[in-house]
Amino acid sequence: MPRSRGTCSAFLALVLMDELKRCLKRRGRDFEWNDIRRDLEALCEVEVWDGAQRYALRTPVQGIAGKTLQAVGVSIPPSVRLMA
Repeated sequence: MPRSRGTCSAFLALVLMDELKRCLKRRGRDFEWNDIRRDLEALCEVEVWDGAQRYALRTPVQGIAGKTLQAVGVSIPPSVRLMA
């Protein structure tokens, strides 16, 4: 019987979670999974229009979100960006 999408998604989530934990460990970070999830889920970006100009607005980085993203090599965009 072929694997369901749910099984593959769950496996991929576990692989990504394990890799995140490895990246954090290499940086000397030991964060709780619930704290990581909470702070990353709080990070949002929205698009707004001002006439013909389009902007991306990012919420402030909270808690350990910045250190978590830094550990995996993801740079945080500015809080306000002009979109092309």
